[in-house]
Amino acid sequence: MPEVIKEHLPIREKEFFRFLKQKIGMLEGVCIGGGEPTINKELPKFCQKIKRMGYLIKLDTNGSNPQMLKELIEKRLIDYVAMDIKAPKDKYEELIGLKGCSPYYLLNNIEESINILKEGKIDYEFRTTVIPCLKKEDILKIAHWIAPCKRYFLQNFRPKKTINPAFRKLKPHSREYLFEIKNAIAPLFEVCEVRE
Repeated sequence: MPEVIKEHLPIREKEFFRFLKQKIGMLEGVCIGGGEPTINKELPKFCQKIKRMGYLIKLDTNGSNPQMLKELIEKRLIDYVAMDIKAPKDKYEELIGLKGCSPYYLLNNIEESINILKEGKIDYEFRTTVIPCLKKEDILKIAHWIAPCKRYFLQNFRPKKTINPAFRKLKPHSREYLFEIKNAIAPLFEVCEVRE
């Protein structure tokens, strides 16, 4: 069984690379997540150092920085992208809490990132965490927005894994409800699954 490292404590870059050096031959890859990793201008250099050690890299992103995404793909610094689609277009600003951000600018960036991935130059998936305020109609809108594409995953909201304390009181959708949505949108994708 592969070793999975889930560490959320701050770690110095030197220590991180020392750890990777010790694990050569035991680990296959590194997942770079966030926050949003593509806002860091040093990301290409960081990926380059990891790739030189022979590791695969998976990038978790919200798609807000298509220029960085494109650079990483063109320079072959990443091997797989998992992009979060948070909401349908008409609810993006409201649901991600960026009241001061222009939704037009944000959505343009997200759509550009979607199109970059759909060019097929890298393996990828789209995924949506189905928070309680997202309904079946919302997921249908998202599905029609991103389709056709390779993979789309629905993930149920987990109240224990949230930064906002108010979200801890929210009740997730039932498993049956998620599978009902999945069955409605599955024909639009090569792969469509519910992650539990």
